[in-house]
Amino acid sequence: MVTTPSRPDPRPAVTLPVGRDKHAHYSYRDFFRFNRDQGTIIDWNNTQNLLLSEDFIVGLQTGLEREVGDASAAVMYTIGMDWGIRDAKHFSEWYEREYGIGVKQSNLLFLLETWWWPFTAQGWGKWEVETESKQKGFLFINLFDSMVARTLGDVGKPVCHLYAGLFAGFFTAMTSRELACIEIQCYAMGETYCKFLLGGQERIDAANFWITEGASAREIEQRLHQL
Repeated sequence: MVTTPSRPDPRPAVTLPVGRDKHAHYSYRDFFRFNRDQGTIIDWNNTQNLLLSEDFIVGLQTGLEREVGDASAAVMYTIGMDWGIRDAKHFSEWYEREYGIGVKQSNLLFLLETWWWPFTAQGWGKWEVETESKQKGFLFINLFDSMVARTLGDVGKPVCHLYAGLFAGFFTAMTSRELACIEIQCYAMGETYCKFLLGGQERIDAANFWITEGASAREIEQRLHQL
């Protein structure tokens, strides 16, 4: 499932269950509003959602590779980057409206889980952010059940470039600092989950070089901590 900016919704706002706090909307039934007559799916944050098949993902990947070859990874990353930057603005707006506090004043882990929850509900997978290294200027993100990797299967190479761009764009916008992201472990390579490195371009370039040398995600993590 993907999201698009929603046009003004003529329907009544979400009706909250009696006696329940307004933030307790984390269930499929509460989070989405389905309108069969209009053919729309609007989520809690008034964003329109689209249902896509696995054939669409395969077709998108195959079509890009046919058109631009190896550059398809860069194209998907750029799309994700733009998406992340735009979504950071949208998120900041609905987060402040929902919780009555700015993103800069919020607990980091709560903020990140709140941002990613809609993606989980929409089928993009669950995540885990390792913040132990943030003082050194980088983070690791573990992604479970990647929509892209699960669909493409074991192809022997990283395929989640859209996610990498999304993470880079979102964190760049939220921190006002130029950040990049690279997938250093992928379900499509036979791993149990995908792992991303988020940080400055120098660290990303170093990780990319180590990957070409055949380094594993664990080896890359160890080398980064030694820098």
